[in-house]
Amino acid sequence: MRLNTDKALAAALVASLLTAVGAITYSLTSVFGDRPTNYPDEEFDIAGAAFERVDYSELDGWRLDEADASLPAFMRSCRRLSDLPDNAPFAVALSKAGAPTGVVGDWRAACKEAPRVFEQPYADTNAKTSAIRAFYEYHFRPVRIYARLTPKPGGAAQGKAERLSPLGRFTGYFEPFYEASPQRTAVYSAPVYARPDDLVTVDLGLFRPELAGQRVAGRVKDGVLDPYPNHAAINAGAIVGRARVLAWMRPTDLFFLQIQGSGRLSLPAGEVRVGYDGANGRPYTAIGRTLIDMGALTREAVSMQTIRAWLSNAADAEARKVRETNESFVFFRILDGLPDRNLGPIGAEGTQLTPGRSLAVDPAYIAYGAPVWISIDGKPESNKAPVRRLLIAQDTGGAIKGPVRGDIFVGSGPLAGDVAGGFNEPGEMYVLLPAAVAMQLPKAEKP
Repeated sequence: MRLNTDKALAAALVASLLTAVGAITYSLTSVFGDRPTNYPDEEFDIAGAAFERVDYSELDGWRLDEADASLPAFMRSCRRLSDLPDNAPFAVALSKAGAPTGVVGDWRAACKEAPRVFEQPYADTNAKTSAIRAFYEYHFRPVRIYARLTPKPGGAAQGKAERLSPLGRFTGYFEPFYEASPQRTAVYSAPVYARPDDLVTVDLGLFRPELAGQRVAGRVKDGVLDPYPNHAAINAGAIVGRARVLAWMRPTDLFFLQIQGSGRLSLPAGEVRVGYDGANGRPYTAIGRTLIDMGALTREAVSMQTIRAWLSNAADAEARKVRETNESFVFFRILDGLPDRNLGPIGAEGTQLTPGRSLAVDPAYIAYGAPVWISIDGKPESNKAPVRRLLIAQDTGGAIKGPVRGDIFVGSGPLAGDVAGGFNEPGEMYVLLPAAVAMQLPKAEKP
């Protein structure tokens, strides 16, 4: 296996993108009521989102980020608009809870100007960065995102006021490299399945607008859509003969490939890139939570590395049982002929992902193609720098749920995996919307 050859990029990812890996405790912000409550976020359900327009001066670190690095990713997202009419919705899958995004015509001017701003000659890199920052400031206005939280029925916070929180969770993901086999062996015993012929995915928003962004999956049996087999049933052979096997992997490697959604498989005949091609529609459960509930790991110790270590050290049957507590199962396709081999795999938007500049979001709240500013505090006492960065929403994932939730695509290979696996931080999120669209939102009051 080989590392990403762009050493400068790798260094930037480690040094400036994901250095804030210290544990930060926080309490949710109370907007309703006289004072904040101390109930933890586990006592509340996400009921939606709220948005308010702010000034660029309120984005900590805005003038320090190398904004020019995000523009190629933004331009790739713009390509999907080329064949759409100006009056088409910019975000077809966004639910009513999401940020207003307007129509394609609201984004057309920025998409048209972006290549000219990026490609014209500049005196130096500072001039280019300044010009592209000015481009964003001219075309877009930042909008702070809040999660609307309501107490869980029967929980400790029942009866308390609904509240808004600007804080959410940010993690990292990557494109892993794994060894695989074209045939099943004692070591490579887990099948990488292609999308089954009988898997049906339904966009509920096509039937009820209030369900926009929500999907179910299953298979038709006697004219009725039945739930698709869960992870344990698939492992037991429930879809043998209904899905092509692309390769065989170690069971734990396949599990992490499914979490990442894409990867590179090293086979005797050469390397093959595979990408997400659907899932069984079952709920995603983070097995880190399973291991915490079992007492196998503490909340503070949970990371991709510690989870993998536990699975590797456990008996085969016990490791399988834990993996199967996540009912979700992902299917893959071979990614042939990607436009740029130096970029990542194809994200949910249909665009190749850019290391350090592509963000997976919940498309029920944030539109694919929208620029998103993330603000994560550092930890000075541990020399952990803050993360303040402009990314483009281009992907999603089974664990990416809620309005203030982001998963940063870090890159490919072991180094990216080390960085992504240890990154799990609270922070704030702002979406940049076309000026005419953002002006429809209330302006934040100055303290």
